Amino acid sequence: MSQSSRQRSVGHGDKGDAGKNPAPARPTRSPGIALALIVSCEFMLQLDTTIMNVALPTVQDDLGFSRTALSWVINAFLLTFGGLLLLGGRAGDILGHRKVFITGTVLFTLASALGGLAPTAETLVVARALQGIGAALAAPTGIALLAANFEEGKARNRAFAIYSTVAGSGLALGLVLGGILTTGLSWRWVLFINIPFGALVVALAPRFIDETGRKPGRFDIAGALTSTVGMTALVHGFIRVSENSWGDPVALVSFAVGVVLMAVFIAVERRADQPVMPLRLFTRRTRAGAYVNLLLIAATLTSMWFFLVQFLQGVLGYGPLVTGLAFLPMAAAVFASSQFVPRILPRFGTKPVAISGVVLVGVATVWLTRLSVDSDYPTDVLGPLVLFGLGAGLALVSHNLVVMSEAAPEESGAASGVLQAMLTVGGSLGLALLVTAHGRAMRSARENLPTGMGEADGERFALAEGINGAFRLGSVFAGIGLVVAVFVVRAQRPAPAAG
Repeated sequence: MSQSSRQRSVGHGDKGDAGKNPAPARPTRSPGIALALIVSCEFMLQLDTTIMNVALPTVQDDLGFSRTALSWVINAFLLTFGGLLLLGGRAGDILGHRKVFITGTVLFTLASALGGLAPTAETLVVARALQGIGAALAAPTGIALLAANFEEGKARNRAFAIYSTVAGSGLALGLVLGGILTTGLSWRWVLFINIPFGALVVALAPRFIDETGRKPGRFDIAGALTSTVGMTALVHGFIRVSENSWGDPVALVSFAVGVVLMAVFIAVERRADQPVMPLRLFTRRTRAGAYVNLLLIAATLTSMWFFLVQFLQGVLGYGPLVTGLAFLPMAAAVFASSQFVPRILPRFGTKPVAISGVVLVGVATVWLTRLSVDSDYPTDVLGPLVLFGLGAGLALVSHNLVVMSEAAPEESGAASGVLQAMLTVGGSLGLALLVTAHGRAMRSARENLPTGMGEADGERFALAEGINGAFRLGSVFAGIGLVVAVFVVRAQRPAPAAG
């Protein structure tokens, strides 16, 4: 859903980079095949963002995850993907985008195979982390290869249009395809499906995709590692709290390590000649507000996928296939609103559209706080899903445009890279926080079961109450986002061609 922002980053670096890529864009030898390969890789990466969600209850039963530890299947991918995304883009600039693109695809494909074969919960989490590293290498370099392999103008515009459409389809189809594979074969095929995509790209990319020129630069390894490990420590602390208490010594140590490493990260970025996250991008009020809201929106959406899957399967008793199909109204709403936004932005400007999107997401989240063992899909789930879809389309597109319109041409690459990192890291951190609220609410519900309730019904009751608690915290995220959209983000009126 952030593809438009990533398109705008092509051909630009931040001020610390040694100028633009010296290799001029030129037509590739087989443009159709090159486009198909790049698009196939992006489809695979976007598919993996959502496809695991529907399989999670089956994974939990098969590998013995606790209900709160299950979130690591999602978080391990998001943390390494978001934490190393900017470093992956810099690696492409310095080493060559095709080389890094292929390396990332190889790692992602091998990690998918490892995850599909995983005999233990720990192996699956490691495989998901490796998938995130591969995605962090392949995603930003794929965008750069599109620019380098297609001439500016109609050919490049058409290539990006196809790329965006297929990437968005990957996100939408992930939940449905996850349900089909889990029901018809096994949850392991949710990961195995990546292997043919990856093998095809690795085999044919050297022949049909032209390499880009390289430019001198430095790797901000210290910045990438301190931010990624620091965020992982914070997420680990929150998950420990969800399983135990705020006084848990392991959780306290994790929080301390996380805070120290994030402070070190900021200090490193201030001194680095070519920082992985230029802090100057946060000095402008409107852009900083948009970044905060993108993080909050991602936190809410990622958590909604995670907890609604648990509710549909654990409380309502749906199977994986029906659960995946249940998300189709949201996918349709996202597509509809994303198509509609470019038409209304020139008339109303970005701020009213952004506020409308955040309000819809907030209403949907508050609606979901009503979930209980007596809820049903048509009354209590369908409406919020549609509102989430409409709100996400309005909020994400408008906030993306705010970020990019605030960026000078020489810093658009860094600005869009930070945008994508906010979306992925926001999803992981938000999920960890809501898992904490979920765990505490679920423990409280187990201690206060209604009189005469059996064990099975009691577990359904506790699960519903835990999910309810998670969405109560999610509604706080939406409330903060609304305050930021109203009082921090300034009004902008893009040109009629925006979007």
